[in-house]
Amino acid sequence: MNNKIHTLVSLGLFALGFSLNAQGGFVLFGESNVEIAPEHKAVRPISAPYFHEDSFITTDIRAWYLEHDFDSDTKAVVNNGSVTVMALQVRVALTESLQFVAYKDGHTEFDDAGALSDNSGWNDIGAGIKWAFIQDWENQFHMAAGIGYEFSFGESDVLQDSDELRLWLSANKGFDKLHLGATVNAILSEDDSDSLLGNSDMITLHLHADYYLTEWFSPVVEINGFLAQDNAPAPLAAIDFSGVDAGSLPGGKENDTYTIVVGGELRLIDGLGLRIAYEAELNDNDSLFGDRWTVSAVYEF
Repeated sequence: MNNKIHTLVSLGLFALGFSLNAQGGFVLFGESNVEIAPEHKAVRPISAPYFHEDSFITTDIRAWYLEHDFDSDTKAVVNNGSVTVMALQVRVALTESLQFVAYKDGHTEFDDAGALSDNSGWNDIGAGIKWAFIQDWENQFHMAAGIGYEFSFGESDVLQDSDELRLWLSANKGFDKLHLGATVNAILSEDDSDSLLGNSDMITLHLHADYYLTEWFSPVVEINGFLAQDNAPAPLAAIDFSGVDAGSLPGGKENDTYTIVVGGELRLIDGLGLRIAYEAELNDNDSLFGDRWTVSAVYEF
């Protein structure tokens, strides 16, 4: 357990050790001379932190706190109750077009959640590389692709301990103060995973819109989609529903889940964004989603 704690602390110290460059941002190999008008800078995604990745190359630290209430109509292992997740993400601009992304870690704690009761434990570790192959600052248009891997570092008692390959593609377009974004992920689970129940392949979809209302505030709206690609095998038919991004579960092909997010970002200190978001299901189906509050902070170097 101590090794797990040391890993998370080391990631945080690695990012905190960088020197601040407020103009173009820190780049590990080289330097960035990009100057962005404040009203042209998009808000970083405020929901679905494991999967919602924009097209920009930054060096930053993102802290997340999620309070997730489960759907009371869920038919299986987890119903009613809630789960709290705390996590820290680190992103490092390796060059002007390549970024290292440590997108998943942290700790999960269930509260009165059916068969999982009050279990708590560490999450899996996920990291990857993002390549921004279009960076058209003049027309506010950007596209990027990435590849990552989730290692079964976590604990099965909190629906973790699952190996996954992740591929993603994202696009962002700005219209002066209005910023739009879209991301699609292909999540490929490993057949030899040691997780408690197994996991399903999944496609996830994410849409983003924010508006630079003032120099200190931007309202944000996002839509997320979680499309499981497998049904649970016969022995697990009773839990054939989607784990969305809250846990590793083996099925849910007939239970696509779509959510809507409303929130905003507050900017009172240069480089620091404080965000809050409320997320609820758009469709009524059988999945691990109910509703969720997400509080996060992003500090860019």
